[in-house]
Amino acid sequence: MQVLVTGAAGYIGSHALRAVARAGYRPLALDNLSRGHRAAVSPEVPFHQLDVRETDKVEALLREQKVDCVMHFAALSYVGESVTEPLSYYDNNTGGTLSLLKAMERVGTPRLVFSSTCATYGEPTEVPIRETTPQSPINPYGWSKLASEYMLRDYAAKSPHFGYAALRYFNVAGSAADGAVGEDHDPETHLIPVILQAAMGKRDKITIFGEDYPTPDGTCIRDYIHVEDLVEAHVRVMEALAPGEQRVYNLGIGRGYSVKEIVDAVRQVVDRPFRVDSGPRRPGDPPALYADASKIERELGWRAKRTDIAETILSAWRWFSAHPDGYDD
Repeated sequence: MQVLVTGAAGYIGSHALRAVARAGYRPLALDNLSRGHRAAVSPEVPFHQLDVRETDKVEALLREQKVDCVMHFAALSYVGESVTEPLSYYDNNTGGTLSLLKAMERVGTPRLVFSSTCATYGEPTEVPIRETTPQSPINPYGWSKLASEYMLRDYAAKSPHFGYAALRYFNVAGSAADGAVGEDHDPETHLIPVILQAAMGKRDKITIFGEDYPTPDGTCIRDYIHVEDLVEAHVRVMEALAPGEQRVYNLGIGRGYSVKEIVDAVRQVVDRPFRVDSGPRRPGDPPALYADASKIERELGWRAKRTDIAETILSAWRWFSAHPDGYDD
């Protein structure tokens, strides 16, 4: 099976390439390198520097390589940036998905596994969050992904030859166990890497935004899924997905860790001092977000294996220690 991975030079996409290859399939990498890293893609994987919005070129690639399935990760993903630059997010995320679908329709590519997000749920009224929880995003990033989900649903409804799965992630963390690929964002906004950068002396401090939430220790609670579990789920879904099917799954570990618990876990793993300050709540930060991921376990037998947050942090620490300045590109 030939699998095209879009956004392949990014954090999740680069891990997905490896998962696809480990499973015995042939990965192809596509990325415009606006935010990804060429060094994150193995020289053994064919690399195509394209933007998914280049419909004709994507069509040609799908046709030439006889692609059987697309894993679509290419997207902008900063929530704050989406608020200040909403059109960029709709253009890149929603427009990019539209362009990709047009190319797939022309060629007849039968399957797509879509990188969605728990941000489509907004501020849910229930936790754990189920796939049936109402979706009401509170930022353009979430809306750009939800609009893409709607697009996939509507296209699949009239195209019996096409099947898709929308996978709604919670907080993705960690790095490859062998240290070959990892997390390198500029700027970095994810909690675990931010704390690790403080422990390395690359930041003066970290700030906890809000310590008065209705949670056991007053700080926000989130569900952290290891990136290697996440991409293994993509492969499992791809293997099960048939043309004509529509599938939606949450991907998480099914429990949450508070910000203070993450801070304490980092201290135990890295054994280095770093400064922690208190700050006000950020608008739109719900007290707790964690997944009910029982549907994918029930239907496909997948569940996260790396649920010890210390193991996840340690894998990230190995990457950051070996690559303090990220990829060399």
